[in-house]
Amino acid sequence: PDGPTWTPAPRLRPALVNVLQVVTAFTVAHSITLALSVFNVVNPPSRWVESIIAASVVLAALNNVWPVIAEARWKLTFVFGLVHGFGFASALKDAGLAKGALVGPLVGFNLGVEIGQLCIVAIVLPVAWSLRGTRTYRGAFAGGSLVIAGVAGLWLVQRAFDLSLIAG
Repeated sequence: PDGPTWTPAPRLRPALVNVLQVVTAFTVAHSITLALSVFNVVNPPSRWVESIIAASVVLAALNNVWPVIAEARWKLTFVFGLVHGFGFASALKDAGLAKGALVGPLVGFNLGVEIGQLCIVAIVLPVAWSLRGTRTYRGAFAGGSLVIAGVAGLWLVQRAFDLSLIAG
């Protein structure tokens, strides 16, 4: 296809800053909507939320292969994070926490997500950085992104049309 294609980052520092911006934007955004939903300020229908979450994963994965948004990816990630926060909220609500007992779990959950993401970055980024110019990396990067887009596409269809894709 015509248009921009992925190219390896020439320097580590800007790549690291970009990754940290994306990770932090996601956490800040989902923290906002997670709190709004858990405290019953905003409660969109779960089918919409789950469908949009699946669509956001498809778009992010395809953007890895065919970058439409290459600069300031943290802005797009922030928008996606807002939607994901509603999804996280339903999990916390299902845990049956009393309203008075929500602040601690919310802070703990958000810190846990941020720490978990930063740990993954600390493990994956050095390996990815060292392999970024190889054919193996490009193939795994593109192939993995396309597999993720495909699975998320199935989830999108399942959630948007309220289908069960597994006979049971």
